[in-house]
Amino acid sequence: MEKLVRKFLEYLEVERNYSPHTILSYETDLMNLIKFLQVEGITSIVKVEKNVLRAYIGSLLDKGYSQKSVARKIASIRSFFKYLYKQKIKEGNPALVLITPKAGKHLPAFLDEHTVNHLLELPDTSSLLGKRDRAVLELFYGTGIRLSELIGLNVGDIRQDEGLIKVTGKGRKERIIPMGRQALASVKEYLKAQRDIHLSGTRSDKGRPLFLSARGQRLYPQAIGRLVKKYIGAVSEIEKKSPHVLRHSFATHMLNHGADLRALKELLGHESLSTTQVYTHVSSSRMKKAYEDAHPKA
Repeated sequence: MEKLVRKFLEYLEVERNYSPHTILSYETDLMNLIKFLQVEGITSIVKVEKNVLRAYIGSLLDKGYSQKSVARKIASIRSFFKYLYKQKIKEGNPALVLITPKAGKHLPAFLDEHTVNHLLELPDTSSLLGKRDRAVLELFYGTGIRLSELIGLNVGDIRQDEGLIKVTGKGRKERIIPMGRQALASVKEYLKAQRDIHLSGTRSDKGRPLFLSARGQRLYPQAIGRLVKKYIGAVSEIEKKSPHVLRHSFATHMLNHGADLRALKELLGHESLSTTQVYTHVSSSRMKKAYEDAHPKA
């Protein structure tokens, strides 16, 4: 069974161009299913029927998994058995009967504009690492890009003369988006300091990673996560302090200032407009609260 999972993951990577992060999620979900099947005495995928899959989903809910987590696992299982059916490894698709639990809608956490302005002033730009941190924060807020997209940036992806940036998003799809004056200025300042210290101005390597650690290596996700958490924690007490908070702040503030929803969809790299529409709920909630706080008849 494990071999079939490996073949499926290879198919996702080679044929479907799924990101390493997504493939890892599929692997985790499917290996958990395999463990359950083994405990139940099932050693062949061919013997898996719909009642077994229903029992597995029930066990997840009994263990306290959130509806969102269960929904993701069901999606992984459906894709896996769809692949097995198309490859004629298994007759029928028992995962078709699985019902995805409806997850409650959670509005994304974001910072207000005053707090963001305070946040962006925190890094000590007298040092190289301070300049780097400022550029990281400015890019997250100034472009709305994802953590994985920022991590993958190279120097050559920054079109300084045009104020544009090339981003590689989900499914390895590329998009060109504007940076904004402050983000561009911060990136330029960081690159200049980086060249002065690491490269002595002798060369310009466009394939070089944009954001480097103190040891000159490409920054990894956990390091960026800690960086952002530290700065957000200094200005806000919100529970979530991840890079996604800055992405949410970017989108919310864009809509608050009259941005077109379809344009925002393209900037964020969303596949569907419905994904972007969550930010209209955020803006509406904010307006409603402002009305209730200020209007004497509210």
